Amino acid sequence: MTLKRCFDPVVDHRTRLLVLGSLPGDKSLAVQEYYGNRQNKFWLLMSEVIGVELVPLDYASRLEALLAHGVGLWDVVAEAHRKGSLDSQIKQRNDNDLLGLLARHSQIKAIAFNGGTAGRLGLKVLGATATGYSIVELPSSSPAHTLSYADKARQWRTLRSVLAA
Repeated sequence: MTLKRCFDPVVDHRTRLLVLGSLPGDKSLAVQEYYGNRQNKFWLLMSEVIGVELVPLDYASRLEALLAHGVGLWDVVAEAHRKGSLDSQIKQRNDNDLLGLLARHSQIKAIAFNGGTAGRLGLKVLGATATGYSIVELPSSSPAHTLSYADKARQWRTLRSVLAA
């Protein structure tokens, strides 16, 4: 199995909501972009959340649009051995220092987990600290999660109220 590493966090002083995935998939790692697999619906879902068409933008502009709307990105898993892209194949993982990031960015008030694995692992990493944040567990934007887009979008749109708070 190959050792795979996550990307650096995308956060700044405007970040109020941190969206955490598990670990980038192979296509994302190949293009060095969060949610770089064109079958992943993350950018489309976030377009609905922030009201900006992110899909046609280049990657740097997508990230800037998220930051401008108070949204940051990172992953729960810093590195792990994984064959392929499925979360179920994550082995021998080392987690990111979520507590350290949150301590450095005290303006973050909400954490959204993109998928069940991110939520399960992330809540363990956060421990009791999680109670100090608005926590939202979302269906995965991954094409491997077969929930319909309409159902995913309905749940992801709840982030609008988190950002408005």
